[in-house]
Amino acid sequence: MSRSAHNNMHTDASGNTPSTYTGDAVRLHCRVAARDKGTLHSLGITHIVNAAHGRPDPTSGLCFCVNTGPRFYRDMPVDYYGVEADDATDFILSPFFYPTARYIRAALAAGGRVFVHCLMGVSRSATLVLAFLMITEDLRLQEAVAIVRPHRDICPNPGFLQQLRSLDMGLERERRRKRQTPTL
Repeated sequence: MSRSAHNNMHTDASGNTPSTYTGDAVRLHCRVAARDKGTLHSLGITHIVNAAHGRPDPTSGLCFCVNTGPRFYRDMPVDYYGVEADDATDFILSPFFYPTARYIRAALAAGGRVFVHCLMGVSRSATLVLAFLMITEDLRLQEAVAIVRPHRDICPNPGFLQQLRSLDMGLERERRRKRQTPTL
């Protein structure tokens, strides 16, 4: 990491540090694992974020989504959060950054384990996990990538990467502003 943040990271109510967010507490995977209820149960998954929520396009015959949802998991004690996102460079995923980060943070604060997935587990879901780490752990983009990469090979598409860079710059401006604002 570029700064000493890794040594100074806080621990949440569940005892998680950012390095465990992509280990036990938050797992980043693909559609195959998302449909394996036995594995999800054995991992103790309590919350699922599907970054490829939706149904196949009947006109094209193509399917870049994972057609799961609350009904698919109705026989399991899991909470489901779906994000209808295309893995396209022109898709605007950034409006989902803060709501998804709040969802993951709330799940972890309640002692839950979160499973974040998309079709392949490398672009949409990875982008949301990176944004989560940046927002909730006050990390720069490079630091978030350094935490996730040892656990999962990730490759956000160029459009998502640009949106993460914009988030990074905005969060850095906010950090600077807070440092310059005198406390009363």
